Amino acid sequence: MGVHASPSAWWEYGSVVDVQGTVADGFEPVRDAFVDNFDRRGERGAAVVVYREGHKVVDLWGGTKDVQGGADGEPWTQDTAQVVRSVTKGIAAAVPLLLHQRGQLDLDGRVGTYWPEFKANGKERVLVRHLLSHRAGVPVLDNPLAPVQAIDGFHGPRAVAAQRPVWEPGTAHGYHAQTYSWLIGELVRRVTGRTIGRWIAEEIARPLGLDLWLGLPDEQRGRVGRIGPVEAPPAPAAQGPRLRPKRSVAEAYQNPDSLTRRAFEAISPAPDENDPAYLEAELPASGGVATADALARFYAALIGPLPSDPLPPAGPLRSGGRLFAPATVTLARTEESAGPDEVLVVGTRFGLGYMLHGPASPLLTPGSFGHPGRGGSLAFADPDAGIGFGYVTNGMQRGVTADPRAQALVRALRAALQ
Repeated sequence: MGVHASPSAWWEYGSVVDVQGTVADGFEPVRDAFVDNFDRRGERGAAVVVYREGHKVVDLWGGTKDVQGGADGEPWTQDTAQVVRSVTKGIAAAVPLLLHQRGQLDLDGRVGTYWPEFKANGKERVLVRHLLSHRAGVPVLDNPLAPVQAIDGFHGPRAVAAQRPVWEPGTAHGYHAQTYSWLIGELVRRVTGRTIGRWIAEEIARPLGLDLWLGLPDEQRGRVGRIGPVEAPPAPAAQGPRLRPKRSVAEAYQNPDSLTRRAFEAISPAPDENDPAYLEAELPASGGVATADALARFYAALIGPLPSDPLPPAGPLRSGGRLFAPATVTLARTEESAGPDEVLVVGTRFGLGYMLHGPASPLLTPGSFGHPGRGGSLAFADPDAGIGFGYVTNGMQRGVTADPRAQALVRALRAALQ
């Protein structure tokens, strides 16, 4: 049964946010948490969608399309899309896993077999699985790229191919925040002869009918909202003080010589993520644009068919099909990296291309796999519960892996499933 969510008060403008959409019976806790995000957690504009066993059970949206829209801003609608930052990594990771599933890519093969220039400066033994599990040792660039270089399709691959690893590949893991774009993008291009954005469009997005792009077409630009930084409001007194990051984490982000800062600043100065040129670029680390429905539907299709909405007979799919074979789902969610992250400092867990459930990035259950986006957005699958989840926001708060708004929604979903 569809339920229209009740209006809630906007954070500072003194007007009303009309949260719209539907939830199936039993999923009201997710609706309540979504409304509460506007009331208490500084939400500006957002959407959340959940599929269960292929059927959509949550579809909610509210706020303004532009993060600075205020009370008179253009409203967020059901088809509003946003830049989803590192949520893009989970979409991009599906490509090498599908290529492996089709017998076109060996996960235990050396990257240099497909991309000979990559073997330079001590990277001869880097394996494909090292790229996907953040073990390649090249999260930084000695010479950061300007934004125009980062998006031209040439300077990025050349830079990571020439870069000397900062640890022996395969011996440690650290989040490849920006370099993931050129590592995965160039590998896919060398194997398939297509850019990764084109591959995703032709083999995933179009067959599934997803409003999801890595390389935004001009005709879709009007649907895309504007993201920007926002401060999270103070926690209510009854909840106690807001937790502060550990000193070692805070120091890592403040120190310009740390791997943390250098990894996130591999593009310097920071690009304007609302710039049409950035939206048109194909940066699989951070440049994807999607609706919440597209993200949830993508993850639902990874793990099972979508019986409520048959797929068109195109691409690798057929009506009622799925993207990942069971063995590929196992690859995605089997732990490859765990423990102290050389870049993020905290302990992280990765499968092949996907973050796994853990203290640094809580998902639905220990069997979930997916990816957060720095500042807020989150998408994941849970094969055991049959869940595909997508949350998109335009208000970028300071968190990297565990945004409080996304976590409130995950907790509510967990409660609804109990």
